Amino acid sequence: MPNAQAVAEAQAAFNRTELDERSLYLRRLIVDGLDGGGRGHLGSAFSAIDVMRVLYDDILHVDPNNPDMPDRDRCILSKGHGCLAHYAILADKGFFDTAELRKFCHFDGILGGHPDAGKVPGVEASTGALGHGPSIAVGMALGARLQGRDNRVFVVTGDGEINEGSVWEAAMSAGKHGLDNLVVIVDYNKHQSYASTAIVQDLEPLADKWRAFGFAVQEVDGHDVDAVRAVLQGVPFEKGKPNAVISHTVKGRGISFAENNMEWHHKSRVPAEQLEEIYRELGGR
Repeated sequence: MPNAQAVAEAQAAFNRTELDERSLYLRRLIVDGLDGGGRGHLGSAFSAIDVMRVLYDDILHVDPNNPDMPDRDRCILSKGHGCLAHYAILADKGFFDTAELRKFCHFDGILGGHPDAGKVPGVEASTGALGHGPSIAVGMALGARLQGRDNRVFVVTGDGEINEGSVWEAAMSAGKHGLDNLVVIVDYNKHQSYASTAIVQDLEPLADKWRAFGFAVQEVDGHDVDAVRAVLQGVPFEKGKPNAVISHTVKGRGISFAENNMEWHHKSRVPAEQLEEIYRELGGR
């Protein structure tokens, strides 16, 4: 039997926080992309956007005017299908114009259905083949050490994504090398493509799994920006250990009829009246 009770208890340990205006604004940018492209993984983007916000607002050493500077921190969105969250915060920060969001998945735009490092400023790795991000991040973190650089590497994974064995191969390598400049953030919204993680592939006890691979682990309400900021400012949690943050989130957070609703894992051809209702719940266009 899936350990659904353990999952429910883990979720209940974190309070649902109210979304502030910045979080609502970034969600509106995501919906601009969904509207412009006529498709998108809205549920996955809405669960990750508050963590992405904290990373780019408060944690990462990056420069939109010099996105390839050698000493920058790296941020990889391994759950590449949630790319609208990454695009929204990159546009907001000035890596490219917010008008590009309306050209999401258009032939004359740069923003595809999965991130493309060759086209999108600020995207460090082309992702979407799930499970690859952590391996890329381990290589970047190890490369930084070998080159004597002190930049950090952050990688955001989906909870369904970590069913992939390559994630745990990367985790073993990170633990072996003591990569305390690596931070793996699991967007633990408890749902994946077609059902709950407890049904598809039970992940609990998730924190203990990461500890068993040599990681120092923290858990946080992934929609509480103050709490997320405090956790990420504490990196590294233990010298000589890679870091894992289990970010407890709600799929589709911010839209009453999309929260924990698997019909919103991916949406296409959203009716105009439904888009208007989404914008209303987010405070207007």
